[in-house]
Amino acid sequence: MEKPFLMSVEDVFRLQQGRTVMLTGRIERGRVCKGDEVEIVGLGGGATARVADIEARHVRIDEASADMNVGVLLRGTAAEAVERGHVLAAPGSISAYGCFTAGITLLSEEQGGADVVSGDRLRFYTRSAAVWGTVTLHGVDVVRPLHGAEVTIALEEPVPLEEAQPFAFRHHGRAAGSGTVLRLPR
Repeated sequence: MEKPFLMSVEDVFRLQQGRTVMLTGRIERGRVCKGDEVEIVGLGGGATARVADIEARHVRIDEASADMNVGVLLRGTAAEAVERGHVLAAPGSISAYGCFTAGITLLSEEQGGADVVSGDRLRFYTRSAAVWGTVTLHGVDVVRPLHGAEVTIALEEPVPLEEAQPFAFRHHGRAAGSGTVLRLPR
């Protein structure tokens, strides 16, 4: 509860001919209150907006906190600025990055793991975002199934990231492995 508010946007509903938008998702941390200013972060977008209302189980509430599934209503310019994959956060508490260093581990061949080499284009999944990225290996030529490595990942679109954040990835259209963000650019 003491950490700054953060909610992954899982779905977006445009209401009143697009003048109001309801963002649904699970609050990862912190709390949000009706009237709070929030920031929309990720996927090349970004804006701030004021929380007009909060809904939980079709009931209007004044405050929501970590682990609650809610709908957050925003009015105004935010309607065009938000989509699945963004996060709603306390202003200035998280940033979007297009490049980062990570530790990855591949699944077994039976589970979908396949050799990964520098230059491979993978599909990365973090929170509710799914984005293409290119991997560069550090210190090895190839990562084989059931093995791991430290890599640099260059994403095609910036996504909200934090150190120690987990992610998954697909290779050749199949689940291939998982990883953890080790370092972000300063």
